[in-house]
Amino acid sequence: MKAVIFDMDGTLVRYAGPFQSSWDAIGAAAGLKEEWARLLDFYLPKKELYSEWLQANASSLKGVSFETVSRQVLPPPYTPAVPETMAHLAGSYHLGILTSGVDFIAEYIRNDLHMNFAMANKLYVSNGLFTGEIAENVHLWRKGEVLDHVCRKQGWPLNEVCFVGDHLNDIPAMEIAGYSIAFDPKKQKLADAADAVTHDFREIPNLIAAWETR
Repeated sequence: MKAVIFDMDGTLVRYAGPFQSSWDAIGAAAGLKEEWARLLDFYLPKKELYSEWLQANASSLKGVSFETVSRQVLPPPYTPAVPETMAHLAGSYHLGILTSGVDFIAEYIRNDLHMNFAMANKLYVSNGLFTGEIAENVHLWRKGEVLDHVCRKQGWPLNEVCFVGDHLNDIPAMEIAGYSIAFDPKKQKLADAADAVTHDFREIPNLIAAWETR
């Protein structure tokens, strides 16, 4: 195994909200909870409009203080045993984050847990304020395409990469990874798609070791 790549929201961290996501937390911190809930209800079933949804969220943040938001969402609420598990895996594998969540939270986690890289959607900030602009780096429903791009860039064969996720949008990445783990899966369909299932983050190194020695 060359690399172990993790989803962020609901996997590495668990914010309050329907999807335990960084978007939920940012919206609440910015005073946009109700507006973003309406956007969620409208856009979530419309996979083809994800980019439009992303821009609508970003636009509503224009002029909001980055510091006001960041001090409410950082440090992130790690899932139990995440820091210890990352310390255990470090040195044996390249560790990464692949998320349709937000870049400044993903980068905080990457630095805090000494991971190798993070791929997330970038919210732009200028003079301490969100600009209302966003770079879509990870489409919610196209994680498989992004995982393939990352692995090609790094020179990692997909069959030597493990992906860990918790929700349905992680299935495309799980389908192309050599080994996949559903962590505390939110839907049975995700559990069915994964090679292994666990509800205890501490089991992940043992699951990977068992796969390597099969």
